[in-house]
Amino acid sequence: MRGVNTDSRRVTRQGTGAVLARLAVPTGVLAAVVGAFAYVAAVDPNEPGHYPACPLLQLTGLYCPGCGGLRSAHAFAHGDLAAALQNNAAAVLGYLAFAALWTVWVVRTARGRPVRLDLGPVHLWTLGTLLLVFTVVRNLPFGGWLHP
Repeated sequence: MRGVNTDSRRVTRQGTGAVLARLAVPTGVLAAVVGAFAYVAAVDPNEPGHYPACPLLQLTGLYCPGCGGLRSAHAFAHGDLAAALQNNAAAVLGYLAFAALWTVWVVRTARGRPVRLDLGPVHLWTLGTLLLVFTVVRNLPFGGWLHP
């Protein structure tokens, strides 16, 4: 039939209950992430004593790729994108990547289609290399703008 969306017919045929059942896992994941962000938004990581210090920073004075991640999440949750980027730019990119991937996951799951994330060795090595470069640059004198 022309003009008829087969995905909407599939949803109707399967029933709303089946769609809601398929969306249980993505909804649970979102609830966990929202809960974590809500906690970090409520308990300020800039106040000492609430969260443990980074062991690498404590022992060596070097920033790891995760240093500033909680402060970044706190600023992000409060809508301060500039502070979030300054605290940990890689974390902000991770938040945005999660949002995009989660949205694709929900749409494909609601339509009854499989979700596939095919990351080959090239993708993983590229991601690892970018995190390594981020870590090295933020610990060099000219990378001070990346310090949390």
